[in-house]
Formats: sequence, C-alpha cells, structure tokens
Amino acid sequence: MAVAEELDKYRAPALDKGLDILELLAATEEGLSQAEIAKALERSPNEIYRMLDRLVRRGYVRRTGSDRYELTLKLFELAHATPPIRRLVSQALPVLRRFAREAGQACHLVIHDRNILVVVAQVDSPGYWNVSIRVGSRIGLVNTGSGHVFLAFATPEERQLMLEDLERRASEPLTPALEKRLDRVRAQGFESMDSLQVVGVSNLSVPIFGPAGSVIAALTCPYTKRLDKPQAPSAEAALKLLIAAGHEISQRQDAERA
Repeated sequence: MAVAEELDKYRAPALDKGLDILELLAATEEGLSQAEIAKALERSPNEIYRMLDRLVRRGYVRRTGSDRYELTLKLFELAHATPPIRRLVSQALPVLRRFAREAGQACHLVIHDRNILVVVAQVDSPGYWNVSIRVGSRIGLVNTGSGHVFLAFATPEERQLMLEDLERRASEPLTPALEKRLDRVRAQGFESMDSLQVVGVSNLSVPIFGPAGSVIAALTCPYTKRLDKPQAPSAEAALKLLIAAGHEISQRQDAERA
C-alpha cells in the first residue's frame, strides 16, 4: 500500500478541519472573519461555522465584538501544564521576582519550541515603569537577545536545523556579522544588545541550562535607564544580577535531576 493511501486510511476530516483553523488563527495577529477563514482554507462557510462554534464553546477560540475570531490562551495553558515546563516556571518564578526587586527591572523567561520562542513567565519591576512582554508571546530567533542565546549555545547541527526552518519561512538568514556575534555570546556567557524592536531598551539575556547541559530556556531583562532615579542599578549591575539569577535557576534544574 502506498504511503499516501496508508495516511488516508486513518484520516479524521473533522479533526483536520479544526486543526487547520487553529493553525491559521495562530499565524494571524488581528483575527479573521468567518468568510476569511473559509476562503483561506477553501471550505464552505457552513463547514467553518460549525467548527468555529465548537472551538468557541470549548474555549480554544473567541469571537470578538467585530465578528472576528482569534485564539485564546487555552492551547498555551495546556502546553504550559506539561510537567517539564510547569516545574521550570515554578522553580524560576521566585528567582525572577527577586531579580526584578533588586534590579528594578522587568524580566521574562523564554523557551524554544519547534524553532519558535515563547515567553512562558514574566515579572514586572516593582516600580511604575518598565518594558514587559506578555506571557504567551512569540518572539524572533535572530533579532532578539533570547534568540541569540539559543543560537549561540546550540550545537552546529541544532543551529543548522533552526536556520533551515527560518529560511523556509522566509525569515532573516544568519549573516557573517551575526555568526561572529553568536561566537562572542557563547564565549562571554550572555548577550547584551540594543533592542531591535524598541528604542532605548537594552536586551540582557542569559542561558538557563538543563540537567543534560543544554540550554532549556533564556532569561531576559529588557533594561531601561531611569532618568528620575539616578541611584537605580546600572545596566552593568543588572547584568550581574541576571547572570546570578540564571546560574541559580540552572542549579535548581540540576538539583531536580539529583
């Protein structure tokens, strides 16, 4: 039996339809109307309506006031509930809160999943002002401090797979200048760079190592200088605190293995 015939034998059309909708909505930022979803998936509006109704009732999709559909965080919550991520976040949060208090800066924890970086934990600074990223946000691999950490500490084979997937998605390729920078990140053990998304923000990022010695997460502080508080920790001081926080979370992962 041909491979295609074997796959068709176990098809579940209704499940495929629902997954197609979820994947389509995950790739859009502002949601889609029922007609737009039907057109994109080459399905009839009635087919789409029935499936959307079930997804809304089960809490995976929400209908906005403008009759557009967008994903809820339920899928993220399900993924977040898996034991490894739950343990990582549980062990990291007290350290993140202490860093935010001592540095006076926000910070967030990022994991790498199928060449997508996802923010799984975030803590605001204790003051009124900070730059933060929402939990569940997806961020870039080659244009963020967190992404540089994952690329810098990846094996040559892992890095190649990451970049091949980026090229398939028409993203920015690895340039000689970026490759040189990644070598420096690996040598010094952290990334410190001007944000490529927000003016006046410096991304400070450090790796979190798992029991096997590979990077399982990146801890990032989007550092902003406070003009009204000259006594606040400098970027250099915040980086030292962040490095110490990264080491502590990594040690907690080792203790988990023991």
